[in-house]
Amino acid sequence: MAATEASGAAQDEYDVIVLGAGPTGENLADRAHAAGLSTVVVETELVGGECSYWACMPSKALLRPVTSRAEAGRVPGLKDAVAGPLDAPAVLAHRDAVTSYWKDDGQVRWLDSAGIDLVRGHGRLAGPRRVVVDGERVLTARHAVAVCTGSRPVLPPVPGLAEARPWTSREATSAKSVPGRLVVVGGGVVGVEMATAWRALGSSVTLLVRGDGLLPRMEPFAGRLVAEALAEAGAYLRTGVEVREVRREAPGGPVTVVLDSPPGPGGPGGTPRDEIVADELLIATGRAPRTDDIGLETIGLSPGSWLDVDDSCRVTGVTGGWLYGVGDVNHRALLTHQGKYQARIAGAAIGARARGVPILETDPWGAHAATADRRAVPQVVFTDPEVASVGLTAAAAERAGYRTRVVDHDLGAVAGAFLYADGYRGRARMVVDLDREVLLGVTFVGPGVGELLHSASVAVAGEVPLERLWHAVPSYPTISEVWLRLLESYRG
Repeated sequence: MAATEASGAAQDEYDVIVLGAGPTGENLADRAHAAGLSTVVVETELVGGECSYWACMPSKALLRPVTSRAEAGRVPGLKDAVAGPLDAPAVLAHRDAVTSYWKDDGQVRWLDSAGIDLVRGHGRLAGPRRVVVDGERVLTARHAVAVCTGSRPVLPPVPGLAEARPWTSREATSAKSVPGRLVVVGGGVVGVEMATAWRALGSSVTLLVRGDGLLPRMEPFAGRLVAEALAEAGAYLRTGVEVREVRREAPGGPVTVVLDSPPGPGGPGGTPRDEIVADELLIATGRAPRTDDIGLETIGLSPGSWLDVDDSCRVTGVTGGWLYGVGDVNHRALLTHQGKYQARIAGAAIGARARGVPILETDPWGAHAATADRRAVPQVVFTDPEVASVGLTAAAAERAGYRTRVVDHDLGAVAGAFLYADGYRGRARMVVDLDREVLLGVTFVGPGVGELLHSASVAVAGEVPLERLWHAVPSYPTISEVWLRLLESYRG
């Protein structure tokens, strides 16, 4: 049966039902189908999901001109040629093209070509192995139902915030024009990337952070270098502040953000410190699972909760072991590439169980165990400078009880960085497990470091001994030569 839309009362049986047609759902469906299982995907919005239309792809389309211009401006002979402002309408038009103008025809064709059925509508669990779409069409799974519904932005409980209709990540990546004044609340990845993009496109940007720095889950020097660059670009960063109230008198009118004093040694603050008026307000402070209206209560689970899973992504506590929670919904690593990784693992596990093949979901690095979610998660923050990290930070490794040594190197001191850009600024760090002499984590900060990351991911996931890494010779003159410098510093 080709890609279809729900209509009328119908009942269908498949081996596997997938809720959600984002990258995670698409990949799981593909792996299940490759294992010989009939598979259907249920999607209420666009096939391709958050990443394709409101997250990874449009945000990087907005950021690529920003980082390209910044890097070109550091190369002799190009600085004057790129001195002018970005062509904002052209950037937004390219963003629209990257998202296929928010149409999913191409992704639907891919599902059809792969032999995977599509049912459009809102799917809800209705007991074990049953999904009802829009209250009409009943789907039954012989082997598995996989929840791949992702996550959504969360608005904190600030008076007036919801009524002010602030931007979330969706509006920030799909806006049709450049706001004159933009307030961004949140110093995580979405906050710093969107502050970078919209400042370069012409917005006056104020970034408000509750804590004392940016990118708090990464090495501290990463947030410091990004903060310095944002300040140099003209963004205004304020740390240690909280939003107390938000007011917008008329739809489309200016928004007023009222701030609290930071807590002092004598007790918490509570009086307004000041007010900021902007044209738009972006809230980038957290996400919640899209599990609040998918029928979890019909199988004894709490609606709106994150799904606890084993390493094969099978939901724990569900009789019969037929339910899987893959991607953001299990809260293991809220990243598109990690969701796709989990989908490959879960799809293989579903296929093996359907064939009656014994699997070892607790076997680290095995075909049916998502292990990288704990030990080797890679992530790139596409700011200027870029931040690229994999594995544990030094602080996380210490908390986990490892005996470690931290090795740092000035990334701008290698010959490749000198050629890459005048005044190249960056830093590299590796965290070494002293007992096994393997890498627990690596972080790079600097222009273009995103393309360095996979070498680090291979070293961390592969637990490559440092003595063997010594024989992995970096080409000269490239920025990758920093590997040699890090190893030299470690060996002394």
